Amino acid sequence: MIPARRAACLVGIVAAALACDRPEKHERGSPTITPSAPQAPAKGAPGLLPAPEARDLLAPPVGEGLVPRPPRKGGRCPPEMVDVRGEFCIDRYEVHLVDERTGDALSPYYHPTPKQTRAALERYRAIALAPGLPDLPEPPEFQLGAVVPVARSARGVVPSGYLSGVKASAACRAAGKRLCTRTEWVLACRGQAGRKFPYGNSYQHGVCNVFRGTHPARVLHGNASRHHLDPRLNRVSDAEGPLLRKTGSLPECRSDWGDDAIYDMVGNLDEWVDDGSFLGGFYARSTREGCDARVSTHPPHYFDYSLGTRCCL
Repeated sequence: MIPARRAACLVGIVAAALACDRPEKHERGSPTITPSAPQAPAKGAPGLLPAPEARDLLAPPVGEGLVPRPPRKGGRCPPEMVDVRGEFCIDRYEVHLVDERTGDALSPYYHPTPKQTRAALERYRAIALAPGLPDLPEPPEFQLGAVVPVARSARGVVPSGYLSGVKASAACRAAGKRLCTRTEWVLACRGQAGRKFPYGNSYQHGVCNVFRGTHPARVLHGNASRHHLDPRLNRVSDAEGPLLRKTGSLPECRSDWGDDAIYDMVGNLDEWVDDGSFLGGFYARSTREGCDARVSTHPPHYFDYSLGTRCCL
């Protein structure tokens, strides 16, 4: 015989076990959440990067351009880069390109492939300009052959324009770096004080090389919307000096981080980041958005005279 008290306990345990096995009841009208099976991509959906050369771009997962990378271990950056909060490194200046094998500089006035360099030479040799306008720059002979462009960051050089997002990414990778995420780029641009412009929260004309009154295509060709691959565009000057300035030429256009600084993040050249947009504005863009200036309407293979980059690590 089982004592009455022990029998009552056993009955309670059995009842609880049976209750756990019953299906859960939901009140009428209360929502239930049922995990759905993953959806297969739509057949024939367009690819992320439509251009043939786009396979070279390290395409980030969706949204990767909006979040910072994991912190760098050790917090040490190469000498040409600036440490931002110990989380990542960013080039101090906009990049110029050199050949991986020789270390010689590529012309900053041409797309960094032999095919595009030859095409621009042939096309614009045939278009004469009025006397007094810039001559067509001659690229180095080696640039007409096989080259591997590598991104370099240094003060006092003409930064490389005519970069597609694909080639900007490849040049950073060849340097052992990568394109910045959009969040990284904007954070670095705003500086330690978190300002809209590198120098403050209100636009000041002339502090950074942006919103210039002269458009180079209008000067050379009488039309600001044409001939954006002309190698002469970034050689145009106005009363204020060269439209495209050498890196670090405007000492007040600096984003301060501790006792270090990043230069020209607003203006000079628009800069590709890894979500396929470019940021900061270039010298002739009519923008007062500062570090928030962004263009996202072009695919990664697009390039013209106004596009450069800087790398992160």
